[in-house]
Amino acid sequence: MGITARGVGLLVAAVVLVGTGVRFAYPELTLLGVAAGTAVGYAALVAAWRPRLTVTRLADPDRVARGEPASMTLTVRNTGRLRAANLLAEDRCGDQAVPVPLLRLRPGRDTTVRYDVPTVRRGVVRVGPLRVTRRDPLGLVALARAYGPTVPVWVHPRVHPLAAVPTGAGRSLDGRVDAVPHGSITFDSLREYVVGDELRRVHWRTSARVGELMVRENVDTSLPRIVVLLDNRAAAHPDGRGGTAPSFEAACEAAASVVTAAHRADLPVTLLLVAPSAGATDRPPPEVAGPEVGEEVRAGRLARRWSGWRAGRRRETGGASAGDSPAGPLDRLAEAQLVAARSAADPGDPLRATATRLRRDRFGDTLVFLTGPGGRGDLGHVGALRGTYPSVVVAVFGAAEPTPPGAAGLVVIDAADGAGFAAEWDGVRRW
Repeated sequence: MGITARGVGLLVAAVVLVGTGVRFAYPELTLLGVAAGTAVGYAALVAAWRPRLTVTRLADPDRVARGEPASMTLTVRNTGRLRAANLLAEDRCGDQAVPVPLLRLRPGRDTTVRYDVPTVRRGVVRVGPLRVTRRDPLGLVALARAYGPTVPVWVHPRVHPLAAVPTGAGRSLDGRVDAVPHGSITFDSLREYVVGDELRRVHWRTSARVGELMVRENVDTSLPRIVVLLDNRAAAHPDGRGGTAPSFEAACEAAASVVTAAHRADLPVTLLLVAPSAGATDRPPPEVAGPEVGEEVRAGRLARRWSGWRAGRRRETGGASAGDSPAGPLDRLAEAQLVAARSAADPGDPLRATATRLRRDRFGDTLVFLTGPGGRGDLGHVGALRGTYPSVVVAVFGAAEPTPPGAAGLVVIDAADGAGFAAEWDGVRRW
């Protein structure tokens, strides 16, 4: 609760009038002072009344690519039975304040406000909560309260179409690359049933034990596995400000393009961040949470679950569902920010630690490393992985000069932005 400047002045006047009237025996002044104090007390009681409001939000859509339109529909309903709500309200949309008219909102009635969500920058736009300010008729006291939860809107990086995804070195004994959508060779794990899964893949014994349907998840070892390593160290992007940089935005667009192209080709893909993002929120589900070094999203498994859910929704609604990209990896790219990293000579350098983890665990066959101009001096760590990953390609964004040919023995793409990366990608996709 806050007393306005008018309320403070009236309260001071009340104290002065009462004191003067008592001191010099002027009952008229004392009466005026008591009336002023009573007005302030009444204003506090009026402002303290808490209206019964129900706030609902609907994002349309809640996940968009940078620059695409998105809107938020806010509905405020007065669930009270006796009094009309006469309030001042505003909704928070990122750093913006959106006014919401709540004048004379009668009991049982609602009001709806629709406004655009800014999508000019990649990130997570937090919408809400609704801030409602209750004032008395004289404007002496104002009390602000928050209503409703905060709803996130994910602004993904732009996805540029790629001619093809790298095939790299397949693991099939006869050298073929088989496009098996759900895998058919090796058992990988069990997961919960989602709409669209085939009943023949249900593991009935485990389902009976845990009390819910569990589905076998298989992997085809002949399919090439792609690893996308995004360099989010601040040292790799020296032009960064406020947790982002033009070269880093271009790298995020390239990562989103490769992940989306691999998903559409039904190839397993893993997204890694070099440095852990300590401030990231709205984590993905536990089965796709990041490892100890970097942050990992196994998009192949999530893509199959996402595809099954979309197939079920199409059967239920009789139409096509929106979007054809795996939500988890793109959400992580929307949250990604630059992280201050230690020097490369320090044993705790995140790139060196991530390279050690990549060499030890071998997440795939094809490694795509996306970095900025400040990361060209650390390509030796990536070049040392050529023995583990048969195919390694590096993309450097925002460099003033081209990267020297044959740097660390790697195939290097110099690009100014995500569109330039997509244009150069077709020339090296068969390395």
